[in-house]
Amino acid sequence: MQPLAERMRPHSLEDYIGQQQLVGPGSVLFQAIEAGSLPSIILWGPPGVGKTTLAQIIAKKLERPFHMLSAINSGVKDVRETIQKAQKQQFFNRPNPLLFIDEIHRFSKSQQDSLLGAVEKGIVTLIGATTENPSFEVIPALLSRCQVYRLKPLEKEELITLVDKSLKEDEYLKAKEIQVKEYDGLLLYSGGDARKMYNLLELVSNLPDKEGKIVITNELVRQAIQDNPIAYDKGGDHHYDIASAFIKSIRGSDPDAAVYWLARMIEGGEDIKFIARRMIISASEDIGLANPNALLMATTAFQAAQAVGLPEARLILSQAVIYLATSPKSNSAYTAIKKAQEQVRQTGALPVPLHLRNAPTKLMKSLDYGQDYKYPHDYPGNFTPQEYLPEGIKGAQFFEPQANPAEEKIRKFMESKWRKKE
Repeated sequence: MQPLAERMRPHSLEDYIGQQQLVGPGSVLFQAIEAGSLPSIILWGPPGVGKTTLAQIIAKKLERPFHMLSAINSGVKDVRETIQKAQKQQFFNRPNPLLFIDEIHRFSKSQQDSLLGAVEKGIVTLIGATTENPSFEVIPALLSRCQVYRLKPLEKEELITLVDKSLKEDEYLKAKEIQVKEYDGLLLYSGGDARKMYNLLELVSNLPDKEGKIVITNELVRQAIQDNPIAYDKGGDHHYDIASAFIKSIRGSDPDAAVYWLARMIEGGEDIKFIARRMIISASEDIGLANPNALLMATTAFQAAQAVGLPEARLILSQAVIYLATSPKSNSAYTAIKKAQEQVRQTGALPVPLHLRNAPTKLMKSLDYGQDYKYPHDYPGNFTPQEYLPEGIKGAQFFEPQANPAEEKIRKFMESKWRKKE
């Protein structure tokens, strides 16, 4: 049996709930659809607000061939094959086919480049769907050839309309004795996402009481979610729980667990850039000076994964994750900046010592700006002791090398230089 969200998918603009700023009578997109002169467009909005549905409705309304690709499991080869099919469907005076690409932000630059020629020549009219800001995720050359339309999370009234409509029209739900006593639970946990709302409604519709009736309350919804946790929700709390487990596994030097949580995120549809950004942070926060190359590895992995896209990017991320997890750990850099920020909050904007100030004018020099500053390169070993902190916190220490080979070397270096510092 199809999921409720699929069973209730509308097939016309008249049945489409929400986004009236885009598809309501008189709107720009509505007029373009009615005139049959649709430009290439990008539909930008959060999950479950009707991007895919709207693309399918447009194709049906315009009576054009419709090709659909998902950026999660499609590569350059798939794009080129689809474009070739579209070319074969072109006839004299016949509008060009529509190419819908779901989650287009997941396409790498080379994958997006492969679309350019077909869009420029009018072989296809592109409809891209993305949950991310297209200004950052779509290459400029492609973005400049598309109109961007932003979709909003569904309003409370719109979600209630979808619930009531489902209970009246869905052949399975209307056969049950279902009463909605409270909507707030459904609305709260769906968060403006129609697909989530449908999933929740279908979940609670299978929980009859002793009399065989189903009375939907906030407590019933909450209990249903606890008993049937969603496997992965990249927009909710579970998303952050898995990301937290991922980082803590790296911090705890467990490569097996780190790779497992990486796999959970990839299989759950997480954006690879989100994963890679967390790895960059971990490289500094948890590994830091114990292995400075960790930051280079994480940064390179971010760039490489973004360049090739999925599915190959998983290999790059796996390599980097294992490297981070098996690296020696230190949070000395994290601790140092945390202590320094606390000091700043406590003491405020202490004046910069005169000898450290720049003196580009005669007036500044007359005020002793830069006076008595010792230029380290004029001294043996390019070093000479002098105070660099404000007078009020003279001698404060924020950085404390930790017990690992790399930082023991730093400790010895610091002790050799600053042993005479007062």
